[in-house]
Amino acid sequence: MKLSITFDRLRQEEKWLVLEAKKLGCTTELVDVKNLFFDVTGKKPKNGFGDIVLQRCISYYRSLFLTRILENFGVRVINTSKVSEVCGNKLITSMMLAKAGILTPKTYVSLSSESVTEAAEALGYPVVMKPFVGSWGRMISLAKDPQTLGTIVELKESLANPIEHMYYLQEFVERPPRDIRAIVVGGEIVASVYRNAGGDEWRTNVARGATTSAFKPDKELTEIVLKAAELVGGGILGVDAMESKEGYMIHEVNNTVEFKGAQAASKDKIAKKIVEYVIRSAKQ
Repeated sequence: MKLSITFDRLRQEEKWLVLEAKKLGCTTELVDVKNLFFDVTGKKPKNGFGDIVLQRCISYYRSLFLTRILENFGVRVINTSKVSEVCGNKLITSMMLAKAGILTPKTYVSLSSESVTEAAEALGYPVVMKPFVGSWGRMISLAKDPQTLGTIVELKESLANPIEHMYYLQEFVERPPRDIRAIVVGGEIVASVYRNAGGDEWRTNVARGATTSAFKPDKELTEIVLKAAELVGGGILGVDAMESKEGYMIHEVNNTVEFKGAQAASKDKIAKKIVEYVIRSAKQ
């Protein structure tokens, strides 16, 4: 079989995936999607993809559009466009988690700057402000008071993208200076690590300097992580959780999961587990 791995920024994870795929006897190609174009009204893609595509683009819209185009041509893609859409949009993820009864941070959405102050007051300071779409902890801010909130809003209002003129606010959850990243592959947790915030940084993204340490999840955490993964559609996911006073709380589910930090603390080869799952899926 032939596996195509699509990307828009080549990272260590993609290199590991190619290496493990070759070890498993799978013909593999890396496809830089920035070089692609499609006749979406045609009958099949001219670019020539493998039996199955592992989607690894960082860009939310690029990955979503590419996946939908390939699915329209009948190409099998992991993860699916449905999973990509849900996980890449924090608003959709929060609503789905809450509706399913999965503990998640209290979240308010304000549709303009005119109501954001009232929303923050209803939520209670400090509030965490996040972009609807984004990763690596970029543009995530902590507003401890109305003055800080006003400064952040003023900056966002100056941005050209109209989505930045709407606001996603979450409660600041009291927790240890760490969170949890669980890598789920085909309904199985293949790695789980604590992401320990570095220095004075309150965000726990590895891209922000967080360090990782592996641990074995207990029954409660395992159940809530797998429930969240199944809720968004399954596949290859990074489920992020926090240890709150109320119990384990899921705050994000990542579609194109980075696992370099988790691999540094894990004994098992995460890339191998991913490729094995992709091969199994292709044969089904």
